[in-house]
Amino acid sequence: MSSRGRRVNSIDTRGTSRVPDPTVVFWATKAASTALGEAVSDFSIRIMDPVIAVLLGFALFVGALVFQLTRRRYVSAVYWLAVAAVGVFGTMAADVMHVVLGLPYAATATLYALLLAGVFTLWWRTERTLSVHQVTTTRRELYYWAAVVGTFALGTAVGDLTAVGLGLGYLPSTLLFVALIAVPAVGFRYWRWGAVFSFWFAYVLTRPLGASIADWLGKPTAEGGVGVGSGWVSLGFAVIMIALVASMRVRTSVPSVTWAQLQPRRRVG
Repeated sequence: MSSRGRRVNSIDTRGTSRVPDPTVVFWATKAASTALGEAVSDFSIRIMDPVIAVLLGFALFVGALVFQLTRRRYVSAVYWLAVAAVGVFGTMAADVMHVVLGLPYAATATLYALLLAGVFTLWWRTERTLSVHQVTTTRRELYYWAAVVGTFALGTAVGDLTAVGLGLGYLPSTLLFVALIAVPAVGFRYWRWGAVFSFWFAYVLTRPLGASIADWLGKPTAEGGVGVGSGWVSLGFAVIMIALVASMRVRTSVPSVTWAQLQPRRRVG
């Protein structure tokens, strides 16, 4: 294929993408959405019957996802509404496996890791790509959202495993995931890790990071938290997330920076 043909295909793909590029604002919003999902899940289960809370979470999840899937292009508010809904329901789904079925955190983390690996395997065998830049069809977007649900559930289980199962506590878990989330960025920048692998590595880790922050802020001091309360934490992260999504619609003179632009330039010749 000529360079002109490759350039045209590249432009067409980006123009029809239904999901956002992983910019700095994207990662900040993703982290806020994970904290929001954790806090809203805890708050809703505390103020109402857990069964009703899970059913409402599932209804929100389905409704938001259908709304997203019926868009023909990426719309920031619609996309992040779907992510927030996945965050709430993904937290509930992971908690049900432990609280209702009695599975230990290590078992739920392993189960969700296998399910996520299955999604990625099927996605790759069907589409031959896992790149978010190539999510240009409904089928690819379905795979994308299946992977997103899997990352939220896996991240919730891993966060619970470190904070509760291993007894680290919420603040040490937060610091642990702050350190771990730098690994894919460093790997991509300096160790020649692939962009797709680095993206999904970081995407999984934002979940336990955000959840650990939300738990640390919201849990009572007797449980190792600050004691702010899950309701106030939910409100706070909702405001943060809304502000970040609104900022995506504002054009500034400062261009967005993606991981691809952070890759070191290689000399030719």
